[in-house]
Amino acid sequence: MEEVLKKLEELGIQYELIKHAPVYTIEDMNNLPPDTFKGAEICKNLFIRDQKGKRHFLVILCGDKQASMEKIQEQAYSTRLSFASAERLQKHLGLEAGHVSPMGLINNPEKTVEVLLDKDLKEKEKLAFHPNTNEASILITFDDLKKFLDSCGHEVEFIKI
Repeated sequence: MEEVLKKLEELGIQYELIKHAPVYTIEDMNNLPPDTFKGAEICKNLFIRDQKGKRHFLVILCGDKQASMEKIQEQAYSTRLSFASAERLQKHLGLEAGHVSPMGLINNPEKTVEVLLDKDLKEKEKLAFHPNTNEASILITFDDLKKFLDSCGHEVEFIKI
């Protein structure tokens, strides 16, 4: 978490840090007290891979949406997609299951992970993500998320979910 916060500060990104009990799913986050995230969009983050395990994707979407692997596959021009293993998550993003976040891209200087963003995120005032630990969340704007992703050197593809 400290490395993420340091990077945000270096980039001049305004954020709000919210510490909370460990949460592993969107449902867990929604069960926290109602005003915990101050109206920010709680984002769903999926780490998936193609059929042969040669391509890895971090898919970031609005928390209330259901991800269709077929739609994502089509828009990513990929073979069949499935969730990546905990071992792959650790190898590519340095994260454990339940901690998946775009902030994990700070641990992927090789740029082996492709980033797919739900187009609808652009319209949200604030977004909520884990800062590489599921015991806290940060609130940032979409523009600041994009600034962070750009600083990590990852190209972003926008998809419709």
